[in-house]
Parts: sequence; C-alpha cells; structure tokens
Amino acid sequence: MSESKKTSSDSAKKAQTNQSWGGRFNEPVNEFVARFTASVSFDQRLFEQDIKGSIAHATMLAKVGVLSESEKKSIIDGLNEIGTEIRVGDFEWSQQLEDVHMNIESALTARIGDVGKKLHTGRSRNDQVATDIRLWLRDQIDEISILLTGLQKGVTRLALAEHDTIMPGFTHLQTAQPVTFGHHLLAWNEMLERDFGRLLDCRKRLNQSPLGAAALAGTTYPIDRVFTANQLGFDRPSKNSLDSVSDRDFAIEFCAFASLLTMHMSRMSEELILWASAQFQFIDLPDRFCTGSSIMPQKKNPDVPELVRGKTGRVTGHLISLLTLMKSQPLAYNKDNQEDKEPLFDTVDTVQDCLRAFADMVPAIKSNKEKMYAAAKSGFSTATDLADYLVRNGIAFRDAHEIVGKAVAYGIEKNKDLSEMTLKELNVFSSQIAADVFEVLTLEGSVCSRNHIGGTAPDQVKAAAERALENLASR
Repeated sequence: MSESKKTSSDSAKKAQTNQSWGGRFNEPVNEFVARFTASVSFDQRLFEQDIKGSIAHATMLAKVGVLSESEKKSIIDGLNEIGTEIRVGDFEWSQQLEDVHMNIESALTARIGDVGKKLHTGRSRNDQVATDIRLWLRDQIDEISILLTGLQKGVTRLALAEHDTIMPGFTHLQTAQPVTFGHHLLAWNEMLERDFGRLLDCRKRLNQSPLGAAALAGTTYPIDRVFTANQLGFDRPSKNSLDSVSDRDFAIEFCAFASLLTMHMSRMSEELILWASAQFQFIDLPDRFCTGSSIMPQKKNPDVPELVRGKTGRVTGHLISLLTLMKSQPLAYNKDNQEDKEPLFDTVDTVQDCLRAFADMVPAIKSNKEKMYAAAKSGFSTATDLADYLVRNGIAFRDAHEIVGKAVAYGIEKNKDLSEMTLKELNVFSSQIAADVFEVLTLEGSVCSRNHIGGTAPDQVKAAAERALENLASR
C-alpha cells in the first residue's frame, strides 16, 4: 500500500472515532462499547444547563481576550438556536457522540464552523458535567422547595381546621392518651420542616462553581472563575480543582435529604392507610386518590399512600447506590461517575411526584370525628390523667400508677371506661378520689389540661398552626 493511501485509510478510521478525543486512536470504538459507555440517552436532560454553562464560559473567554466579540456572538447565537431546536424536538441526538456535551458542541461546530471548536478552550468535560449537574440539581431543589412548602401548607391548614378534633394518641399502636387530630398533623409538619431545612442546607453547599477546574489541575489560560460563577448564579468558585471535578457529595446529600423526606412521607402513608381502613374508619380519602378491586366490588384501595410508601425504598436504594459508587474512587474524575446521573434523576422525579400527590391529597382528607372520639374513649386513654390527679392529691406516682392499673383492670372486667365509673366505684381503689375527678377523666378535660407550648390542648394547637402558617407564608 502506498504511503498516501495508508494515510488516507488511517484518516478514515480516525474520522469514525469521537471528535473530542479521536486523535489518539487508530480504530473506531466497538459498537457495543460505544453503546455501553454512552450517556446521552439520559444526560440529554441537562441540555439547558449545558447551554447556559457554555454561554457563560464563552462570555468569559471573550472578556479575557481568548475569543473575539464576533466569535463570542457567533457561539452564543448558535447555542441559543440549538437550545430552541432541542426544546421543540427537532434536534437529533447521536449515541456516537457519547453525551449531551459533545452532541451540542458537534452541532455548534456544524452550524458555525471552526469557531465552534474554540468553545472548549480552557475547560474539560470533567468540570463541564460537574457544573451542569450542580446547575440542574439547584433548579430541581428550588422546585422541590416550592412543592414541599405547598404540602406543609396543606397539612397545617388541615391541622388548624381540626385543632379540637379528639382522637387517640398511640404508642406501640396501642391507645395511649387522647390528642387532637390537629396536634397529630402538626407533628407531620415538624418532620417536613426539618426536611425543608436539610434541603436548604444542601442547596447552600451545592452552590459553588466547578467551572474552570478543567480536567483536574486547572488551565493555563487566563480564565476568570469568579466571573463565570457570578454569571451562573453560584455563590463562589470551588476552591480545589481536583475536588471540583470528582466531588459528588452534593448529589449524595440531596439523596440523603430525599431518603429522610420519603421516609417521613412513608410514615404518614402508613397512618393514612390504617386510618382509612374499615378497622379504624378515622378518615375518608377522596375517591380520586384510590382505586377499586377487579374482583371485590366493595374495595376502595388507598393506592396513592401505598405507592408513596413503596417508593421510599426506591429512593433509599438510590442513596446507597451513590454512596457505593463513590466509596472506592481515587481522585480525580473516573468513568464510574457517569453512573451518578440515573439514580439522581430518578430520585428527583420520584420526590417531586410524591410531593405533588400528597399536596393534592392531604387537604382533601375528611375526618370522621365520631369514630375518632369513640376510639379515644374506648382504650382507657385518660388513665394517666387519673394517676396525675392522685399525685396532685398527695399520692406518690408509683402508688398512683398501681391504683389506676387496678381500676383499669376492673374497667376491662366490667366493660366500663374510667369516665363511666361512679365515684363510689373509684373510691374502692382510693379514698383520695373526689367528685372533681370527672373534670380530668373526660377526653375534653384530658386534652385541655396539656395547655403548654407543644401540648395537645386545642388552644395550643390552634396557636401553633397559626404560627406555622405565618412562617410558611414568609418563605
């Protein structure tokens, strides 16, 4: 073979390799390997952030004199046109170009010529993808914060409406003491409030720019990282180029937040499922959040809370996946990190769907006050109130505990709640019991006696719900 033909053949082979790194290679990537290593099928959802980051980078390159103003304009115009094509579905994605970054860069070069090849000056796909993911996740966090706040408002408004609805409080799923439904709902809000705080903390640590770290060591070009950080709405540039391209803590931290949030929502779901059952009948879930049975016509299945409960395992699994992904990686970037996106993307999608479902469902819950009241009355839930009454009358708590235990045993035998016993019956167990005892043995007297911050007294619940709603309105 002549030298000219050999050179031509080599060039043809190289032309089939990825243009971002093909110069080193003498043969194209195996078709299976190309498919196996490509990420464009899922990372194309980063296109908005990729274009935004590229525009900031091009603007900076013009500012420091690496690009001319006309080159900058050509690049930015081309990127904006590509963004429009992607949004309307006219863009053709190529697996051979591996990822969202090279698909967009290749399209840009095809559109504006060799000027498009200058865009990548002073950066690497390593800092590019790290920037894109942070920008994307920041946008999703802002959306989730709105959804989470909406759910909290729904929970708190329902709590305000149910501030004096009496129900049994449980420990070990056994009737313990009477509380109000509003008080129980405000406990949900406390869980969600902590979740909201964790979400804001995650966003704060996420919001620094890796752009300019390049592959791992920075770049020899006179870049201005503070400028690009400001352009992209970051608080500051990241401090270490090695860490900048290899850090995925922010994704793991988000998934930890998501795991806690969905765990809380799973606990709520479990209670909703129990309360909606024929055995409890505390609440009624709207038909639009339930389904029926294909064989049992009487069934009304609480599918939405059941699915939220089930999806919690999925989200927790993604957290474990990311922790395992990162646990053995040496600095800096490794191809392993391509596996960070699908768990993160699915976690975001799942959390948003769960929040939307709950935000619509919770405000529409109808309480069955009569069933709740009857359940609170049937389980000797004021037994502690009787013990406290005896203590106030000079009896040591352990002795009072024993006295009330005997009274409860009698009530079980006679099928009588404490409040249904006569004074004569109660005096059998202690002569210290007087007629005023019935003020604390009623469910109303019991809940009203917990009249302190954090207590279940209706006045306290009402005030707490109003404070929570005021706080939520200020976000």
